[in-house]
Amino acid sequence: MPSMSDTGSEAAAGVGRLSALLLLLLTLLCGPVSANFREREKQIIDEIIGPANYDKRIRPAGANDTGPAVVHINIMIRNVQTISDVKMEYSIQITFREQWKDQRLTFDNMQGRIQYLTLTETEMVWMPDLFFKNEKEGHFHNIILPNLYIRIYPDGGVLYSIRISLTLSCPMNLKLFPLDRQQCQLLMASYGWTTEDLVFLWKDVEPVQVTKNLHLPRFTLEKFITDYCNSKTNTGEYSCLRVDLVFKREFSYYLIQYYIPCCMLVIVSWVSFWLDQNAVPARVSLGVTTLLTMSTQTSSINNTLPPVSYTKAIDVWTGVCLTFVFGALLEFALVNYASRSDKHREKLKEKLKEQKKQWEMEHAAALEAALQEAGEDGHTFGMPAPPPRPRRLMDLLVAKTKPLVSRHNGGMGGDKSRPCEIHLAAPRQNCCRTWLSKFPTRSKRIDVISRITFPIVFAFFNMAYWSTYLFTEEEEDGPK
Repeated sequence: MPSMSDTGSEAAAGVGRLSALLLLLLTLLCGPVSANFREREKQIIDEIIGPANYDKRIRPAGANDTGPAVVHINIMIRNVQTISDVKMEYSIQITFREQWKDQRLTFDNMQGRIQYLTLTETEMVWMPDLFFKNEKEGHFHNIILPNLYIRIYPDGGVLYSIRISLTLSCPMNLKLFPLDRQQCQLLMASYGWTTEDLVFLWKDVEPVQVTKNLHLPRFTLEKFITDYCNSKTNTGEYSCLRVDLVFKREFSYYLIQYYIPCCMLVIVSWVSFWLDQNAVPARVSLGVTTLLTMSTQTSSINNTLPPVSYTKAIDVWTGVCLTFVFGALLEFALVNYASRSDKHREKLKEKLKEQKKQWEMEHAAALEAALQEAGEDGHTFGMPAPPPRPRRLMDLLVAKTKPLVSRHNGGMGGDKSRPCEIHLAAPRQNCCRTWLSKFPTRSKRIDVISRITFPIVFAFFNMAYWSTYLFTEEEEDGPK
């Protein structure tokens, strides 16, 4: 017969077992579910992505299990680092996202308590074979851990997100540089799957996002355009997406660095027009210095741009400014030549005056001697009277001016017996000639004309230049 102690121990053991059972039941029903929640996620991942249930080499089924797999794309532009005119490329950092459905990855969300599963290894599920068509260089970000994740939703939806830095080619049209807009592209396409198996589509809402603090030193992101660019090759048609990023160049930098200095050099070259024509070292030094400085400025501008076969807007500006500076130097050469010519003419005039004065003195002496001789012997031998003095210059001018000689009553029927009357036409008053007559030498006149002509021509050039290039838009069918 069992003793009282055995009966008590069995009762205690029964009570312990009952307590453990109740505790287990309470733990399952209302205990700390979160303690085993991550374990349940692990079990789900092992179930849906286990080698026996999932093969990542097989693409997901499309609509009605026969159509192509549809992948929705959206990107977020985090930063545009550089835009190189010389290399015709730009560097950009983006967050790239892809979304698609894979029915093989559906699971029980435990009454909404599991919103999604997160993975950090892309080798575990099927991935679209997207690549960037115009990529030159690119890399992923792995600090501190790889900047990517994959989310699997209960309905089989998959979200793939990764941060990428890319250097992409951007063919540029620099005809309006630096008053231009450049359209750079981001091309994404499938490498191996044709449109019969895989189709890329832009996300319906905000396919492209741009960070609010995006700042570029010399450009402004004016707008972006999303489009499709499917391509056909010998192996089939491949799905392709395109983003056109329109960058407007900031003109203030080029105004300060290029346009204002060139304009100042042109104006400085005009200072030589106000210097004395005999200040040869000063005028030559000023002209040569401005010409060399303008050439250096032009070379520095060309070094920042690629060699292209067409003429750019900045080339027109620097070329005309260089022409004005060179013209100012040539103007001094012309002034120097005119000054030496004026001096030579003055010497000739002085020589002619001396010769004329000497001839008049000799002629007067000879005439006086002839008059004296005629006064002593003319009555005795019956010689004629001495010839009269030479007529004055006006008399000679009037005698040689036949078109100005007219008769009264004009025509052939006029009275030829009446003496001729000479009518001199009054010269016309020309304001320019009257003004230029204030400057006796040709060299001085050239300087005075240059002081007015150069600024006026340069002002007209500026009006034509800015009215042409400020209101000229880029061709819409420019380089793609």
